[in-house]
Amino acid sequence: MIAILDYDAGNIKSVEKACNKLGAATTVTRDFAEIRKADHVILPGVGSFGDAMEHLKKYELDKVIHEVVENETPFLGICLGLQLLFESSEETPGVEGLSILKGCVKRIPEGKDLKIPHIGWNDLTLQNNGRLFQGFEKNPYVYFVHSYYLEAEDKSIVKATTNYGVEIHASVEEKNVFACQFHPEKSSDVGLSILKNFMEI
Repeated sequence: MIAILDYDAGNIKSVEKACNKLGAATTVTRDFAEIRKADHVILPGVGSFGDAMEHLKKYELDKVIHEVVENETPFLGICLGLQLLFESSEETPGVEGLSILKGCVKRIPEGKDLKIPHIGWNDLTLQNNGRLFQGFEKNPYVYFVHSYYLEAEDKSIVKATTNYGVEIHASVEEKNVFACQFHPEKSSDVGLSILKNFMEI
């Protein structure tokens, strides 16, 4: 069973649909008992960093997320879900993230030919043998929608990068914690393969 965390964020249904397409049993929930017994947990999200942290704390999901991570249940953050795993974001200064991983989230710098938010398909540069990308050819294309990007403190946890005027840490992995800035659920067969690799961990 995959528990998809419900904290009033966007994009939950498309993650559920992609997992179901792969044959996985899913539950969209904020029930602690269901989350604790899940084989895998996903934190999806589209929205603002500050609002998301407020909702996680409102439902006390921040506590159960830390518990799940400590129990080494495979955990996947997607888009805003990646950003929330880190310490802070320039989107909402002064708001602390979950601080499960070290690093900060920064605004993509303005560029002459770059539109913000960054919306569309970009190729990934794979590195450090990420388990989400097992069996992949180099430079798969995935779908992004974001205005802020991760700069991880420990570069060894970075498993994929992309470039959009700045190097973006597009996917990270540390022990049982995985995260993608892009949307695997919207990235066609490549994205489904990423989700399948996660489910098999």
